[in-house]
Amino acid sequence: MFKLLKYLKPYWLQAIILVASISLQTWGTLQLPSLMSDIVNDGIVNNDTAKIWSSGGLMLLWALLAGLGAVVSSFFSARLGTALARDMRRDLFKKILSFSVSEIDRFSTASLITRTTNDVIQVQQTMVMALSMLLRAPLMAITAIFQAIATAPNMTWIIALAVAVVIALVILIMALVMPKFKIFQELLDKITLLTRENLTGLRVIRAFNNEKSEKRKFERTNSEITDVYLFINKVMAWTSPLMMFVFNGVSLLCIWIGISLMQENISYLGDMMAFMQYAIQVVMSFLFLTVLLVILPRANVSAKRINEVLKTRPKVAWREKTNGTPEETPSVEFKNVSFAYASADAEAISNISFKSVAGETTAFIGSTGSGKSTLINLVPRLYDVSRGEVLVDGLNVKEYSENDLMKRLGLVPQRAALFSGTMKSNIAFGNQDASPREVEAAAKVSQSQEFIEKLEEKYDSFVAQGGSNVSGGQKQRLSIARAIAKNPEIYIFDDSFSALDLKTDLKLRKELKKITKNAVVLIVAQRVSTIKDADQIIVLDNGKMVGKGKHLELLKDCKVYQQIVESQFSDKEYAAELKKAKGGKDA
Repeated sequence: MFKLLKYLKPYWLQAIILVASISLQTWGTLQLPSLMSDIVNDGIVNNDTAKIWSSGGLMLLWALLAGLGAVVSSFFSARLGTALARDMRRDLFKKILSFSVSEIDRFSTASLITRTTNDVIQVQQTMVMALSMLLRAPLMAITAIFQAIATAPNMTWIIALAVAVVIALVILIMALVMPKFKIFQELLDKITLLTRENLTGLRVIRAFNNEKSEKRKFERTNSEITDVYLFINKVMAWTSPLMMFVFNGVSLLCIWIGISLMQENISYLGDMMAFMQYAIQVVMSFLFLTVLLVILPRANVSAKRINEVLKTRPKVAWREKTNGTPEETPSVEFKNVSFAYASADAEAISNISFKSVAGETTAFIGSTGSGKSTLINLVPRLYDVSRGEVLVDGLNVKEYSENDLMKRLGLVPQRAALFSGTMKSNIAFGNQDASPREVEAAAKVSQSQEFIEKLEEKYDSFVAQGGSNVSGGQKQRLSIARAIAKNPEIYIFDDSFSALDLKTDLKLRKELKKITKNAVVLIVAQRVSTIKDADQIIVLDNGKMVGKGKHLELLKDCKVYQQIVESQFSDKEYAAELKKAKGGKDA
């Protein structure tokens, strides 16, 4: 928790004002019992009206100053807590954006959302209380104890007894609730995960009539988090009555002991009243600390979770500046590349080597799980290779700055991702300076124009979060348009044509070929028809390259490719293709 206090450094002046206002509030509050004692002992007992008015005036002045200190301290503690939360969220979001896919998988999306929202709120609320209470309560308690000793030293054992009881209660409460706070935050992550899964997969759940199963799963976790929360609140519910018992016990003891001492000296009445107020201030200070110490464990759990994200070093480390000079001619080259996921026993891809230069289309095909998408993800460094090198324009991708590498790439991911905004803003996402003409040109090539033009507001039409108000094929076409509008030198299509019908697929590839004459094109595909005209096709099987060449060359020599073609073509079409291959004719 205290590691996060570094966020207060930019606001040191406000922190000084906060400390000064708390000091003023504390000192002003502690002047009141002494002045009350003077009014009773010197004013009322001696029938001195002037003393009563002068002491009363001073009491009013100190009360106003203490009130002013309270208002200022409350304002600045809230201001500092809010600023801390804002800066923390900013750094968390910035850190998450720097994560590779490995770190995202490690934490899970649901957990990162909870840490950025709920955990930050927990720390913020605790910090607001801590900035006021953590300074005021000890200062008040220590000063009040000294004042009490000076006022009535023979009654100070009452304060010692009350403090001992309060400390014992705090230790007991913390021992009961601390382990539960961590469990609560973990269950909150799980609730967020289940909610996110069910909302994004609602169509699938309904299609398979699986609502009851998902409801039971959610209810189990919901019941667990409810039980934990109820336990915490049951323990916390005892805090107030127990502290009130201590509070009232102190008052009773002060009156009882004070009255017995008054029998010897009536002027002890003022001292008794002052001591009782000091004792109450001490107990109240420890009460505030108790509340703070009870909520601190939960905030500490949240702070640890936040620090865990902030301290995580991404596995993919980018250079600040590109180290070396890339070649002018665009190219992508894999040199003996192997890669294994962190939690996997076997390599996802093994010893892959190929080169694709400007004007060439390189396609990747293979069965599900053969490593096609994994291989493609190594180019933009979503993961880093385990062995070997990935070169872009003749330079290892590890030597690039992030900005320098990404501006060369136009990636269309396997799952089309759109953002809330307009058709235009989504197409121009990678090129914010794209003119309306460039946006329309990209839409035309991607075959998006035909459905955009039918919309009432055309390119200003609204796109919902995740593109939930457009079809799967339209999402893919808009994602392709986004890559085209960026005008990169390397296009990466990760199974980006799967939702398109054959006619649209054919038209799109025909238009795409016109604008990629001087660019490298890498395509991952499931359909042979999409990649049969590629300059080179790489066939993958269980992470290994089992074939490389053109369509007819592979159909002649590669058994895995033959099986893929045979599964997708009719017997007559397959026989005709095979005949072409064996006859040595070009596709």
